[in-house]
Amino acid sequence: MRPDVGEAARRLLRPDGSVTIPAALAGPVLRVLLRDVGARLQSDQGAVPLPVSSLFWALAAAAERAEAEEGSAPGTAADRPVSVEISTAVAARELGCSESYVRRLARAGRLRGRKVGPVWLVAEAAIVAPETERAA
Repeated sequence: MRPDVGEAARRLLRPDGSVTIPAALAGPVLRVLLRDVGARLQSDQGAVPLPVSSLFWALAAAAERAEAEEGSAPGTAADRPVSVEISTAVAARELGCSESYVRRLARAGRLRGRKVGPVWLVAEAAIVAPETERAA
């Protein structure tokens, strides 16, 4: 472990090997992870495993809570909300329909999604909680 970050890292490491992410760091950590996942989905057309999606949702909730508790300095621009996107294969499995139908819904604007290279990505919130998600 690097000496300049050793003590800080030790405070975050739990005895069972898991890592505690402070609420104040949840948003920045989530943004870094989502950028990486987005790039990987674009390059290898893979899907985000459910445990990873669950981690993203937990980080988003922690970031929202930290922001609500701390607020922001006057005049500070708010970060853009984090959006978790899933492949059409995952969306189709969740909705019980075909991938082509999910793509048609996205093209028609009935499901929030976007085409990234040859792949369509759909906002997971539109699948998990459609009553809170509107097509953009």
